[in-house]
Amino acid sequence: MKCVRISNPEAFDSQLATALDESCNVFVLFFGRENAHGVSWCPDCVIADPKVRAAIGKIEGAILLEVPVDRKSDTASSTYIFRQRPDTRLDKVPTLLRWTSNGPSQDRLEESKCNEQDIAIYVAETAPQHGQ
Repeated sequence: MKCVRISNPEAFDSQLATALDESCNVFVLFFGRENAHGVSWCPDCVIADPKVRAAIGKIEGAILLEVPVDRKSDTASSTYIFRQRPDTRLDKVPTLLRWTSNGPSQDRLEESKCNEQDIAIYVAETAPQHGQ
């Protein structure tokens, strides 16, 4: 699995396009940005992160785009770019989306739904089958 961190929201579309050129298995994870000690401010994100990586890591050629979200400036702001975008409609973190050239999947995993069982099911159901 390849991981690409997108710290600058303005780079999201170009990084996403690059990932989609490289793989048909692209996932986007919005999560709480880590502090100076490397720990996310979001407890659900701390729990979900290794489970997301484990599930996506089983998919050949998968790419995980990591989008860190600040606690106050991003999550509390109605003008935050990923809240306003109709293709992301970010409301909660963590949020996991499967992305294709047609855009994000209609289904998404948010907050406590980012648990081991739901992540495994989501990844398996939204990833294209081998040969597609």
